[in-house]
Amino acid sequence: MKPHRAWLRGAFRFSVRDTVRSLLILLGISALCFALQGFDPNNGFVSMLFVLAVFLIATVTDGYFYGIAASLLSVLLVNYVFTYPYFHFNFTLAGYPIAIVTMLAVSIVTSALTTQAKRSAKARLEADREKIRANLLRAISHDLRTPLTGILGAASALQDHDDTLSRPERLDLVRDIRSDAAWLIRMVENLLTITRIDGSAEAQVQKTAEVGEEVLESAAAKFRKLHPQWGLTLQVPDELLFIPMDAVLIEQVLLNLMENAVHHAQGGDRITVTLTRRDDRAVFEVRDNGAGIDPALLPKIFHTHLPAEDRADSTRRMGIGLSVCHAILSAHGGTITAENAPEGGAVFRFTLPLEVST
Repeated sequence: MKPHRAWLRGAFRFSVRDTVRSLLILLGISALCFALQGFDPNNGFVSMLFVLAVFLIATVTDGYFYGIAASLLSVLLVNYVFTYPYFHFNFTLAGYPIAIVTMLAVSIVTSALTTQAKRSAKARLEADREKIRANLLRAISHDLRTPLTGILGAASALQDHDDTLSRPERLDLVRDIRSDAAWLIRMVENLLTITRIDGSAEAQVQKTAEVGEEVLESAAAKFRKLHPQWGLTLQVPDELLFIPMDAVLIEQVLLNLMENAVHHAQGGDRITVTLTRRDDRAVFEVRDNGAGIDPALLPKIFHTHLPAEDRADSTRRMGIGLSVCHAILSAHGGTITAENAPEGGAVFRFTLPLEVST
C-alpha cells in the first residue's frame, strides 16, 4: 500500500468506539445548551459550547474524520435547533461561513496535534521496549554463558581425568553439572515467560480460581527437591483462599523468589513463605534469614537488567528472575515489593486480587 493511501485510511477510518464517543459528547453538549437556555434566551453561549464539543471530539478520537464531521454537524445543530427560527435551517445568517471555518479549523488543528502526540507516545513506548529487550539480551548473555561454561568444564574434567579422580571428586563434578543444568532450565522458563507476557500481558493470562495453599505447596515441593539443604517453612491461613490466577505462572513467581534467597541471602539457610488474606487480596511473603538486601539496590531490584557492580555474586543474577515476577504479577493485577526485615533478612511480598475485576 502506498504511504499516502495508508495515511488517508488511518486519518479517516471508521470506529464504533469513536462514533459512540462523538455522539455522547454532542448529545451532552446539546442537553447542556437546553438546560442553560433559561439564563440566556438569545443562546449566545451555544456556539462556544459546540466549539468545545468539537475540540473534545477531535481530542478523544483517532484521525481527522470525527473532528471534521463533528464540526459540520455542530454548525447544522446550532443553526437548526438553537437559532431563530427554531427547528428550521437558515443559511442567510450573518457570520455563518465564519462559524463553519472556525469549527473546521479547531477540529483539524486539534486532530493534528492529538495525532502527533499519540505518534510520539507510541514511538517512546517502542523505544522503551527496545531498551528493555537490549537490557535483557545483555543480562542473559552472562547468565547463560556462566552455567554452560561450568557444565562444559565439569564434563571435560570427568572425561579427561576419570582415572585420577576419586569418587567424591566425581560426585562433586556431577553435582555441579546438575546445579548448573537446573539453573539453565529456570533461566529458559523465565525467558519463555517474558516472551509470553510481553506487551499487553493481562489479555494473555488465563485465570482460574485456584486454592492458594495448593499452589504454594506445589512450589515448595519442587524447591525442596532442588535445594534439600535449605529449611523451608510454610504458613497458611485456616480458610481456603480461592485466588484467580494462572497457577503455573504464580508457582514460577514463588520458585523465583525462593531461589533468589538461595543465591543471594548471604549467611542464610532458612526460608519462610506465608499466605494471608488482607481485605480483598491474597498476600504472599517470602522471607529469608540472610544478611538482607543492599538498600541502594532496593529501588531497582525488579529491573530487567542490573549492572554487574550491583551484585555480590555475578554468577547468579537477580535481574531476570525478579523482573519476570514483576511482569507476571502485573499481568494478574497484583503488586510486588521488597524490603529488609527489622529482625534481619529480606522480605519479598506480593499480592493478588481475590476477585476478578470487571
